[in-house]
Amino acid sequence: MAGNVTSSAPPSKMNFIITFYDSLGIPVPFWAAVAILSAGFLFILIVFILICCKCCCCRKSRGGGGGCCRRKPRPVSRKATVKTKDVQALGQAYKEKVQPDLEELKPNMEDNEGSSSSSLGRSYVEFLGKLHYKLDYNFQTTELSVGVVECESVKAMDSGGTSDPYIRVCLAPDDRRKFETKVQEKTLNPKFNETFSFKISYSELIGKTLVFKLYDFDRFSASGNIGQVKVPLNSVDFGHSVDRWAEVQSPDSDPDKDASLGDVCFSLRYVPTAGKLTAIILEAKNLKKMDVTGLSDPYVKMSLFVGTKRVKKKKTTVKRKTLNPYYNESFTFDVRFEEIESVTLVVTVVDYDLIGSSDPIGQVTLGCRSTGNSLKHWSEMLANPRRPIAMWHTLRSIS
Repeated sequence: MAGNVTSSAPPSKMNFIITFYDSLGIPVPFWAAVAILSAGFLFILIVFILICCKCCCCRKSRGGGGGCCRRKPRPVSRKATVKTKDVQALGQAYKEKVQPDLEELKPNMEDNEGSSSSSLGRSYVEFLGKLHYKLDYNFQTTELSVGVVECESVKAMDSGGTSDPYIRVCLAPDDRRKFETKVQEKTLNPKFNETFSFKISYSELIGKTLVFKLYDFDRFSASGNIGQVKVPLNSVDFGHSVDRWAEVQSPDSDPDKDASLGDVCFSLRYVPTAGKLTAIILEAKNLKKMDVTGLSDPYVKMSLFVGTKRVKKKKTTVKRKTLNPYYNESFTFDVRFEEIESVTLVVTVVDYDLIGSSDPIGQVTLGCRSTGNSLKHWSEMLANPRRPIAMWHTLRSIS
């Protein structure tokens, strides 16, 4: 009787691996271990591929290509820079507007010292406008006819940049007989076309001075005195009618009055790149006596204006009982180059009073719109940036 014979096949390689894995005693099923190893291998492969791509892109960018790791260009600064040449050019432009000093005048002008000094003084006075007038004298009726025709470029006295001008006409030194034109509102070029008559003999006439006083009308306060025109009648030829234009002069253009106030010396230094204006108040001399003791207690006050707005105010220490104080004190203002042409610096010498308000002695106004020595100092400062420019100034009365 034949028995059943069973044959066993040799174990496969997979069964051997499984058997070997089971012999290790790892508490994780074989299929789970295979899945974990496969995922880890796949992750490492992806990271390796990404690193290779990154290196290839960087090589291209270093070689001039447009690779992915190309460095971004640094942003260009948009901050405005001030060029020294621009500041110097601005200073030179304003230096051309300055009238010459006495030492720059020709030697032969000293022969006529009186007339040259008076004309020099007039050149430093602020331009206030021009007046057109007419004169005619009737010898039969002994009447002087004065025609006020018009004005041009009158100084603006109102905040709106205009004026309300009118003119008062009189004969000096006896000005009891006076006439006034009508007020021309909100204009710098008023048209008057008005005529006035003075009954006066010719012998008396030639000893008189005809005075035109130009005012700005103010409804709520005293009218502002803009300026005047003086016509000595002994210099007028009344053989025919007179038709003239004359420049309006300041009513306070008395050089002796200003000279008696004293002088102040200070330096100015402007650094356009930093936007810094430095003023060093050095000293003052021959100041006006303000106290009963014949002395003063002076200090210097500085006000910085941009347009018509005061933006900064500074002052020195008080020097007791002296007419020749020495300060040597420095002050710095922030002034951007873009606004330098609209800046005004007002330097005022003040007599300090312990009781009551202090009394101003005189002042100096500097800026691109100033005149004479003040404009010269300002333009020299701009033409020489970063360099201190010192100068003496005669104090002017405060209007």
